[in-house]
Amino acid sequence: MRKHAKIVATLGPASDDLATVRALVAAGANVFRLNFSHGSHEDHRRRHALVREVERETGRPLGVLMDLQGPKLRIGTFAAGPVTLQEGQAFRLDLQVREPGDAQRVALPHPEIFAALQPGAELLLDDGRLRLRVQACGPEHADTQVVAGGPLSDRKGVNVPGVVLPLSPLTEKDRRDLAFGLTLGVDWVALSFVQRAADITELRALVGEQAGIVAKLEKPAAIEALADIVAETDAVMVARGDLGVEMPAEQVPVLQKRIVEACRHAGKPVIVATQMLESMVNAPVPTRAEASDVATAVYEGADAVMLSAESATGRHPVAAVQMMGRIIRHTEADAHYLAAIGASRSTPPGSAPDAIGFAMRHVTELLQAVATVAYTSSGYSALRMARERPQAPIIGMTPRLAVARRLALVWGVQAVLCHDVADVTEITDLAEATVRQAGLGQTGQHIVISAGMPFGVSGTTNLLRIAQLR
Repeated sequence: MRKHAKIVATLGPASDDLATVRALVAAGANVFRLNFSHGSHEDHRRRHALVREVERETGRPLGVLMDLQGPKLRIGTFAAGPVTLQEGQAFRLDLQVREPGDAQRVALPHPEIFAALQPGAELLLDDGRLRLRVQACGPEHADTQVVAGGPLSDRKGVNVPGVVLPLSPLTEKDRRDLAFGLTLGVDWVALSFVQRAADITELRALVGEQAGIVAKLEKPAAIEALADIVAETDAVMVARGDLGVEMPAEQVPVLQKRIVEACRHAGKPVIVATQMLESMVNAPVPTRAEASDVATAVYEGADAVMLSAESATGRHPVAAVQMMGRIIRHTEADAHYLAAIGASRSTPPGSAPDAIGFAMRHVTELLQAVATVAYTSSGYSALRMARERPQAPIIGMTPRLAVARRLALVWGVQAVLCHDVADVTEITDLAEATVRQAGLGQTGQHIVISAGMPFGVSGTTNLLRIAQLR
């Protein structure tokens, strides 16, 4: 309850034992990411089991997010080792996968790229270090001119900014990984390289209600389809790594703010990720710029900030989470934080659940309520409360463990497992007892309760109740 913004920590070789996972939770980690770009299924099974063991020890619901690798576009190999491309020279990409490359050509075994290319399009190689401009192209080749040259070696990645590629975001590997992750019981599934809302629809057909979906926004096409993607997905990740490759670096801060605002308006959780405390992979403290970067995401009202290599392979995984927690708490204690959150609120959509959340915030402020309580079977009531970013703590009471774990990602929500309730009086008594147990209030102080009637039906938030602690 000491911080509103949540921490997502990636597990890896540096955080692969019970003591470390236990320490990460104590340091403030709320959700654990399993990165399926690395590691075996057995690695992820073991790490998932560690999280669930710590969850049982602490009695605190913890979320698990599986991050699918997505389609990795790569060039082929070179006959005589790395080559150096010179600015202005011609360079061909083709489908001749059996012919090793040289300084004039290399295979690109992705016909879907050639199908989408047009003269003038640009291709980025090796995380944007090299840039090629298409001069002419066909279904099996592209003749390009080197705009920015440099060394190029086997199987380097390819980005195609500004082009919507006719490919599924789910590879065969992703489908195998997804089936495995759902068997484990992950709470969130992150989809890489989302280009359009239909990509989310494709994944949802496989996931159903078993997990929430996080759309990773890392391509310009996703920014153009931002409103549709936010409407279709359950949560969003601002994946600044690939986004910073495919778009100019100076645009990324503006895009981050735009994405966070769109998610906050829709009431969808949003994670800011990539290189947040990157120097702590090796150093025991971050740079001042990195600390400011985390604080900026908190000031913007992001639901969560994420650690990648810092907690997965770095030398100081626990210290990184501790540092991130300190930055969050210090930022949220700043008077300017409350002013920034208030100024960035938007008028909610005209629905009954959003009206309840909107009224709840005003009632909470007027009565100086010590807590807001959402009784929810689907998580929807808690999401509507979190959208409004109230000053009082949010307690998400739910009879479903899967919902409690999913709410671990949501701004300000402390999920608490409870039994099914039968009427409003029982909800009120349970809410008062839960607030008391959390040490949030004293006799005579107010709490504000939201729920949906009939109970147990998803998306029916229509009840607002004010109660005094007895």
